[in-house]
Amino acid sequence: MVKCAVNGFGRIGRLVFKYAWEDPSLEIVHVNDLCSCESAAYLVQYDSVHGTWHRKVEQTSSESFTVDGAVVTFSQKQDFRDIDFRSMGVEMVMECTGKFLKVSNLNPYFDDLGVKRVVVSAPVKEKGALNVVLGCNHQLLSEDMALVTNASCTTNCLAPVVKVIKENFGIKHGCITTVHDVTGTQTLVDMPNTKKSDLRRARSGMLNLCPTSTGSATAIVEIYPELKGKLNGLAIRVPLLNASLTDCVFEVEKGTTKEEVNAALKKASEEGALKGILGYEEKPLVSTDYTNDVRSSIIDALSTQVIDGTMVKIYAWYDNEAGYSKRMAELCNIVAAKYITKTEPSFKYE
Repeated sequence: MVKCAVNGFGRIGRLVFKYAWEDPSLEIVHVNDLCSCESAAYLVQYDSVHGTWHRKVEQTSSESFTVDGAVVTFSQKQDFRDIDFRSMGVEMVMECTGKFLKVSNLNPYFDDLGVKRVVVSAPVKEKGALNVVLGCNHQLLSEDMALVTNASCTTNCLAPVVKVIKENFGIKHGCITTVHDVTGTQTLVDMPNTKKSDLRRARSGMLNLCPTSTGSATAIVEIYPELKGKLNGLAIRVPLLNASLTDCVFEVEKGTTKEEVNAALKKASEEGALKGILGYEEKPLVSTDYTNDVRSSIIDALSTQVIDGTMVKIYAWYDNEAGYSKRMAELCNIVAAKYITKTEPSFKYE
């Protein structure tokens, strides 16, 4: 087993913790967050969106909690460099704070703390980090790349769609809109927002449709460099807690039909590298039907359109928390197996 720690115990950190806990090849021994240990233990057990965890979590002190009796130590350090990961035997860190997005800020894990691998829950758009979307570019993982990221939730939704359309029809250019649930970067009621400079995120996330930015379309070039300058997009934050939708519009190189587009997406969902990652749905479902769906992207086949032969419009659903966190836990399994224990990973997307 590879000893792991989680830094950052917010929405994503807690879900990654729970998915990774079920992996017999990973042993999570430590959690760091600014909240109290009492809060951490309570919030990992009870979740308003995803339900109560089937494991029993109990706080045992101000510096530890147990999961079904197994001890997890806990700290409240602002600076992860103050945590003695070396003495704990931690080999891999799941970096889920969303705060450290530069290679120079993450290198102390390796240089000072003896950690072998770091997997980040946000894109790091610099040389020295590899942004990975499983099913799309995970073949680029290597022994030399100790710092990897799971990209973003919307990039994980978009990239499989891009892969299928690019490989089957070619992409001239495109634009996406992600209809995205509220996150912790918004405020519950109108009040100054210290997390983001975007003034619209200072307005109540529970009452407003909020146009804002998304880096997912431009970040796709981290996965497919040949599309640089060809994709962009925006987000609309909506007053829902879970299950988002990406509206993808592409001008394709090869003339096609709705039936051909859906056939290509359906085939990709059933075989090859995207099986288990890309879904395909012909039923008239709505957002709540996708809560706790651990696939990265699910095609709403009823909504696919082709206009004038070359403009393709696709709706792709995603549980922006569960699907993303499950992929990150799988990425941790792959990284730990291939580059720490030198064994076969449990998850293979080929």
